[in-house]
Amino acid sequence: MTVEAYRRMWQELDMDLERHDLFLGALPEAFGAVYLSQSNRPQGMGYFDNLLMEAHGGRIQEILERKREGAPVVGTFCVFVPEELIFAVGGVSVGLCGGAQFTVPAGERILPRNLCPLIKSLVGFKLEGICPYFQAVDFLIGETTCDGKKKTWEILNEYVPTYVMELPQRKDEADLALWEGEIWRLKEEIERRSGRAVDKDGLAAGIRAANARREALKRLYKARQADPVPISGKDALLISQLAFFDEPERFAARLGELCEELEGRAARGEGVAPKGSPRIVVAGTPMPIPYWKLHHVVESAGAVIVAEETCTGTRYFAGYVEEGGTLEQQVKALARRVLDINCACFTPNPGRVEDIITLAREWRADGVIYYTLQFCQTYALEARRVEKALKEEGIPVLTLESDYSEEDAGQIKTRVEAFLEMLK
Repeated sequence: MTVEAYRRMWQELDMDLERHDLFLGALPEAFGAVYLSQSNRPQGMGYFDNLLMEAHGGRIQEILERKREGAPVVGTFCVFVPEELIFAVGGVSVGLCGGAQFTVPAGERILPRNLCPLIKSLVGFKLEGICPYFQAVDFLIGETTCDGKKKTWEILNEYVPTYVMELPQRKDEADLALWEGEIWRLKEEIERRSGRAVDKDGLAAGIRAANARREALKRLYKARQADPVPISGKDALLISQLAFFDEPERFAARLGELCEELEGRAARGEGVAPKGSPRIVVAGTPMPIPYWKLHHVVESAGAVIVAEETCTGTRYFAGYVEEGGTLEQQVKALARRVLDINCACFTPNPGRVEDIITLAREWRADGVIYYTLQFCQTYALEARRVEKALKEEGIPVLTLESDYSEEDAGQIKTRVEAFLEMLK
């Protein structure tokens, strides 16, 4: 489609074209400075670069075509939402915008300032009318992973229909039963809104699609164990971020092609940074598009990020869901996957500490950066326990707190450089 056709499409979605132009206008320069300036990038990144550039264009066109054919379009915010149910009725699941400082002031018009930037940003995207995904969805699925989100869904429901899943806070059998019940209720909601039934064959197909995407991401992370690393942490982060937007089958196939390239590079000893460069694991809060600040600072300082223990990292593809059996068995399998995701919302939460240590050991990290967004109490409160466990294991750790603005980039750069110097 031409630019003019895209603008007509955005206008039909009732978007604020002037604000949207301001937002998109800054993207090419930022993307070029962070990503296209890298040397020796894998050729397979071309698909993902284009996917980002067409995120508000070609991808939205695809989604609207599916919608005209009767497919439900559902917005999600969290890795706990069982997208398999959406896929089971031929629906489209899209992650919604929420990683830009540009929309935080708009979010603060109706939300407290001392709330995490992710929540303020995502609400701001809706209020500003500059996220085509927000405009295209039939309804949203929220979850109660934190108090901030839990109360925000009530407010957001005034602007777009928002269904909320009650996530348990523990991992006992009673909590598993609660979550299984929530999945059944979501199934009924999706059936009601789509007019299509979720049967075991459709759900099996949805599970296969989600599993394939998770397996492709696991393969990407496995390739990052090599030294030298065949792909930068920035590029790996971009891939994970885009996984929330793309068609799962196509995404898995194109990522599989990239992984073949990465495995070949690793076998030949080709990397994006010299062999022996400091290797860093990032742990903590999610980093949605277009938040690339921390990765850019770390890798510009001469280190390479080899893994992320985040919702845009390992938590996104944790677990595997069995596709066979009866519908009841499939739903139970979906529920059990929650036990494989070690999010800070659970308490007690020893598995998350173990995950970070395992990543540091198996990806041969020289250190861990524990990163939290401002006012993200859930992850900030776990920082002390994680830091203590890492020090006991002899793994250096740096704790950082930030937001989506660039105001503290210099301070973060100074602290990161000092941390890397200590690792030598």
